[in-house]
Amino acid sequence: MSKDPDILAVDAALRRAARRARELGRKTDTPVYVLKNSRIVDLTKEWKRRSQTR
Repeated sequence: MSKDPDILAVDAALRRAARRARELGRKTDTPVYVLKNSRIVDLTKEWKRRSQTR
């Protein structure tokens, strides 16, 4: 395993970036695409469906 601090920090940085992308997508109603169960899914559509069923 690498001892380079930049390499060690990559996982946390990617998680922060993903969280911010989801937050921004929600706030601006911008599509947020992810790979889920081998399919490309727009999370904003899922969020809208969930909020309508509540």
